[in-house]
Amino acid sequence: MVRCTLCPRLVAYREEIGRVKRRAYMDWEYWARPVPGFGDRQARVLILGLAPGAHGSNRTGRPFTGDGSGDFMYPVLHQTGFASQPVAISRKDGMYLTDAYITAAVRCAPPANKPDPEEIANCAHFLDSEIALLPKLKVVVALGRIGFDAYLNHLRRAEIISSRAPYEFRHGAEYKMPSGMVLLGTYHPSLQNTNTGKLTSAMFRRVFMRAKELIHHGDTESRRKTLGGETSKDTK
Repeated sequence: MVRCTLCPRLVAYREEIGRVKRRAYMDWEYWARPVPGFGDRQARVLILGLAPGAHGSNRTGRPFTGDGSGDFMYPVLHQTGFASQPVAISRKDGMYLTDAYITAAVRCAPPANKPDPEEIANCAHFLDSEIALLPKLKVVVALGRIGFDAYLNHLRRAEIISSRAPYEFRHGAEYKMPSGMVLLGTYHPSLQNTNTGKLTSAMFRRVFMRAKELIHHGDTESRRKTLGGETSKDTK
């Protein structure tokens, strides 16, 4: 995946950014390649974003690491028990995730943070493959409309749903899919949304607290069924 060159526009952009750099990061060797997902392979929560930031993930090689979106997101993940620390600086900063995995609809930094539909489609098989390697998933938190639609398109390819029409993106959206997976929607933690107050930390935290409730509810139901089975055996 990190050697992918399917999208000429994205390849040219990610590599140009890596050569020119930003003044503050002149001493960095930019990653400047497709950015792989990051997190716990036993995760029950998938966090699905848009694409790497030009001077964030495209520089550091890890999702939401080294940019304003990550500075907003990781403190919330830490507060809700998904991240080991609130600050994400580099791939070697000691960060690890518990019960969460982060990936994106598009793996290369797009100009103006706007991938073309064809570029999203080119990345779709990477998303399908990554989800297949996360067997315990119960909840998907989609960051923004593109992440939301990318997951719905994944379900269409898997023939779990036939249409995206019944599922409308909005902050706080919650849908139980035919597969049993729960899809939660939230505004993307971009600076455009967080600096204007469209998305606040409290709003974002509520989404991840809801994700926590959903996976814990599943644990409670499983324990209830197990205990019920044991009780039945004991009374025979």
